[in-house]
Amino acid sequence: MTRSIRPDAVLVQAVIAGALSFAHLHDLAAAAGQSGWKAWAYPISVDLLLVAAWRRLRAGGSSRLAWCWFLIALVASLGANVATAGFLDLAHPPAWLRFGVAGWPALAFLGGTLLAHSPTSAPAGDRVPVPPAPAAPAPAPEVERETVPTAAPQTAPLVANEEAPALSAADPAPPVPAALVAHARKVAEDHQARTGSPIDTDTLRARLGVPAPMADAIAAQLT
Repeated sequence: MTRSIRPDAVLVQAVIAGALSFAHLHDLAAAAGQSGWKAWAYPISVDLLLVAAWRRLRAGGSSRLAWCWFLIALVASLGANVATAGFLDLAHPPAWLRFGVAGWPALAFLGGTLLAHSPTSAPAGDRVPVPPAPAAPAPAPEVERETVPTAAPQTAPLVANEEAPALSAADPAPPVPAALVAHARKVAEDHQARTGSPIDTDTLRARLGVPAPMADAIAAQLT
């Protein structure tokens, strides 16, 4: 099965524009004193520099360098098109035109060397993925209730249908660790600084999370 060949309008336009620019550059070089194969080498040099700069732009290289040489080659091509349209007397070319045509090979060599040997960014498929840096651990959220530095003694579980015996006034107060007393003093000072009144036993027991008898013993030591 044969496929029909349909011409691409953009490609045809590019071929026509390239051929006209090529011919204008040849005519300008010949008018400036370059004869034979040298006159044909000038349009090839200009077009190659233009293509090389465009490829660097597409490859993601140095944009300033690529744009600089792209504009230089574009000005050379556009200048040849304008000069051969009757704006210059090609039978008697001016001195600056001869100077520019004679110096173009060195300029084109410099541009091609810089475009070929300057570093380019690696393609997307060849880039080595860099693992992300580990994130710093988030600070623990502050809780309203202070934690007890030492474990509070646990009371014996209640037996069903029986009431826990209450401590009589003659029973001795439960022992309180010194670290717990120091922590309770800080809690009491903070409460008084915020409210302006001393902390009561119920609030102290709720803030420390200890049983009532131990809260009474701590409050007695704080007074």
